[in-house]
Amino acid sequence: MQKRTTFQQIRELSFAHQALLACYLSARMKPNYDLFYQVTEYGDPKVLAGALDVVWHWLAQGGKANFARWQEKVDEVTPTEHEHDVLGVFPAMEACTAISSMLQGLLDKESKPLLDVAKVSQGSVAHFLELTEGAEMAPEAREQMLREHELVEYEIAVQQAMVDFLAQQSEVDAQLVKEVRAMVAEEGMSNLGLDIPAVEQPAD
Repeated sequence: MQKRTTFQQIRELSFAHQALLACYLSARMKPNYDLFYQVTEYGDPKVLAGALDVVWHWLAQGGKANFARWQEKVDEVTPTEHEHDVLGVFPAMEACTAISSMLQGLLDKESKPLLDVAKVSQGSVAHFLELTEGAEMAPEAREQMLREHELVEYEIAVQQAMVDFLAQQSEVDAQLVKEVRAMVAEEGMSNLGLDIPAVEQPAD
């Protein structure tokens, strides 16, 4: 019997579990935006943090949330490669894409945009490696590097571990959300290996 892929297993989770996974993965991508902001002073990391806070709270407490307004805010601070000729613009853009996709899924109550967050996170790692270590490689060597690189393997392993963990949880409640949110801090680095405490914005 063929082993199910991580993405296939995500599809089998409940909508609430998928949303929690999307929020976890988006939170792991946010430090990439923070670092871009530190270098360029473009955008506003507080907007991404605010959008994530709203989703964390909604997952834990339910109630109403203005996901559409937060999506607009994220879109307003999303950089483009045409405006910024720095490598860090791509991980920053992809962090915004992930959060916007998650918010779209919550708005529409659709699973596909939530699954897309996992794909964006994996794709962000591959894209970063293609532009750095793989920039001067021949296509065949680049493909092999992307299959075997520790960052790629780690991202896949992290997603699979969280899917396995969530599949064992009967429901999404405040305690589970608290645990998953803490895991982001405990892991201590973004999907690109950036140290989270080093790039977090100081509180006002």
